[in-house]
Amino acid sequence: MKYKNIREEELKNKVGADWFKQFDTTEILGNIDFTVFPQQDNLFGRTPLLWAEAKTGNYDVVTMFVQLIITIGKARTFDKTLPPAFLGAFDFKKIAFVPYINIQDIFYINDFNWNVTPSNHETKEFQLIKKRIEATLNKNTYVYDYEKDEKELHAFIKNNVAKATTTSKLKIDKNNFIPIYLRWLEIIKPIIDVNWDDLKKANILDSDFYLADLFVDDNNTQNIDDDLSIRDNLFVVFQNQGYKIAKENVGQLMDFSINLKNRDTYLHFWKRYKRPPLKEFQDYIIERRDLLVPQDIRERKGAFFTPRIWVELSQKYLTDYLGENWQDDYYIWDCAAGTGNLLAGLTNKYNIYASTLDQADVNVMHERIDHGANLLKNNVFQFDFLNDDFSKLPQSLQDIINDEEKRKKLVVYINPPYAEAASMATVTNKGANKNDVAVTTTVYEKYKKTIGIGGRELFVQFFTRIYAEIPNCVVAEFSKLKILQAPNFADFRSFFKASLEKVFVVPADTFDNVKGKFPIGFFIWNTGLKEKFQEIESDVFDSKGNFIGNKKFNDTSNKKSINDWLIKTRNRTNQINIGFLSAKGNDFQNVNFIFIINDKSQLPHPRGTWVTDKNIIEVSIYVCVRHCIKATWLNDRDQFVYPNDDWQSDFEFQNDCLAFTLFDNSNNIQSQFGTNHWIPFTEQEVNAQAKFESSFMTDFIKGKIKQEVTTTDLFSSSPNRVSNPVRATEENDIVSNPVRTTEEKATKENVKLQFSEEATAVFDAGLELWKYYHAQKDVNVNASLYDIREYFQGRNDKGRMNSKSDDVTYTKLITELRNKLAILADKIKPKVYEYGFLKE
Repeated sequence: MKYKNIREEELKNKVGADWFKQFDTTEILGNIDFTVFPQQDNLFGRTPLLWAEAKTGNYDVVTMFVQLIITIGKARTFDKTLPPAFLGAFDFKKIAFVPYINIQDIFYINDFNWNVTPSNHETKEFQLIKKRIEATLNKNTYVYDYEKDEKELHAFIKNNVAKATTTSKLKIDKNNFIPIYLRWLEIIKPIIDVNWDDLKKANILDSDFYLADLFVDDNNTQNIDDDLSIRDNLFVVFQNQGYKIAKENVGQLMDFSINLKNRDTYLHFWKRYKRPPLKEFQDYIIERRDLLVPQDIRERKGAFFTPRIWVELSQKYLTDYLGENWQDDYYIWDCAAGTGNLLAGLTNKYNIYASTLDQADVNVMHERIDHGANLLKNNVFQFDFLNDDFSKLPQSLQDIINDEEKRKKLVVYINPPYAEAASMATVTNKGANKNDVAVTTTVYEKYKKTIGIGGRELFVQFFTRIYAEIPNCVVAEFSKLKILQAPNFADFRSFFKASLEKVFVVPADTFDNVKGKFPIGFFIWNTGLKEKFQEIESDVFDSKGNFIGNKKFNDTSNKKSINDWLIKTRNRTNQINIGFLSAKGNDFQNVNFIFIINDKSQLPHPRGTWVTDKNIIEVSIYVCVRHCIKATWLNDRDQFVYPNDDWQSDFEFQNDCLAFTLFDNSNNIQSQFGTNHWIPFTEQEVNAQAKFESSFMTDFIKGKIKQEVTTTDLFSSSPNRVSNPVRATEENDIVSNPVRTTEEKATKENVKLQFSEEATAVFDAGLELWKYYHAQKDVNVNASLYDIREYFQGRNDKGRMNSKSDDVTYTKLITELRNKLAILADKIKPKVYEYGFLKE
């Protein structure tokens, strides 16, 4: 072999120097091992020539390509930069190439699971990529041995990779029009001489100018196939070396032109691309113009397609509820229609109405009607549902809304926008509150005192206006489950009294461009039946549309939260701090914010409570309850609430929770931030090389430290009922301010803790891990579990702890500990429901 007995980084350096010395191979692009770029840079950046996987040894070519493609697909690198001409894979002996175009469609398969493990060769994803690579390599020999095929390899690089920079113009298709747009934003948008803020107020966006640029020919004239009528669907057109804005899309143009500040830059940019897009993709690009809308605008307009699979399922549920002839018996209005995909499959066009905020979307729907869509043009119209008066509606729809009996036969069928004034980026101090989103609508101003903080989300405003101003209709809608469960939506639930007749839930990430593991539901509400939501059993479907069971969803806003329960453990007599518990929110989506650290000063915005010698049992119960049941997309919004009193007499449960908390990864105690009071063993048990700074935990376990327990509740009323609950703005986050309570307390007798068989097994596994650590040289004698993990697993270049270790013995010991901890968690789970922390 040409290269052997060297590390991967050295291999990449040598391959770069030996075979690609005329190129730049130093650029790092995400997690891709090796990239090749042209040396010369210019105003427009550089198009990559090669992305490659590198492996030491003599590796299987196909497997290397599979791992590379999964790496690219998981990070969606092709969405952020133009893809290369070739993908590559190399090791000590050989290098192989595959044209990117031969595999690019893999990245757009809807049901492809990019989270599969590349080493698992049995997955359908691995097999699909494997077959594609094998077919390509069988058809064209692109595998070269460094030594045997030296001349051929140099020739391939010279005649293919090198010439990828000078090939004919790049054709625009459905796979690259978004990356081209991102580059257009950087290069062309700044040279367009226009006030973008003024255009934005008129719902004209930069993407409209990009589309105008796309749909010209290479002579910079708007010359599109007449049968597609593309020009009629453009809000902005390119004309006479500049842009003009179309009025209402009827061929009339505004009186002024929008010019370019630098025409040379414009021409240079578009020399790289063949315009217009390929004919077979032109309709798709116009139809999916929503993908070009910035994220904040997409959220406001609701520019997210409802997947066809859920459209069909929702219409089946409507048929089951309203009857086989419902489309003839009922009127249908999608008042957040976008380009109308939710209405696909409906049959009676005379009963269907569709409105949307953006006139461009109306134009797309009209174009669809011209090509056979089952809608009436007069029933498809521009309407701002959250601001416009109903007098702007077509008269026939007004007649329905104003007639009490007809209104009962109106189905408002929508997948509304979800934008809110704040997002997770705001909460985590990585973004600012969104101005002019959600809190500036007419509907919000009118109803904000009634619907509370939940009204800051647009979809709630849609439901509010429907309920208040179109009473007794049927609402069939897609939305998050916040309206059923979230504490911040309690006021809205008190206002929106309707009978929830049917519901199904599906994974949110099956929706277009929605990230996150949480459920989205389809709900059918009868607003003519006035009842406050309490509980429902929902059907559950997986990402492929398979029915997988049922789940109950409950409103817990009339109960105190688990954080209320924890607050009452503060400020006990003569307490000594041994750590700080970060505690945010009351649901599964906040599970990553539940952990123990040394001191609250480690957090920029601490929310939680001190862990003390007097509340360690309650804190352990809290941590265990929040972590022993794994968060999934389905339970993501389930709320943890104030428990009943039965846990107080279950000492085995209490001790199980302590054992879980000591050894779970949520225990982030680190000796570098202060004394480690959480060492669960004595120096003698682990053969420590010196005395520990603190023996608190072993003293506590042996009963040498008095425990203080609560004998009555924080309030004199029932522990689970709240007449006037106070909601924090962060949904009952625990704040750091001390809270005085009127609870009575008692001190438990000093008794050595007795652990169950499952908990003892966890301690035994932990002891072996601690003993192995202390047998190493130059260790930290006061090391915590976190410190031990860090010692063996190390950190990567970004400073994050690695997920694995090269130490075989450590890997075996930590795996055994995790296995025993999982068994203990399974034992504890039923108690979580029995003691009322969660509702079944």
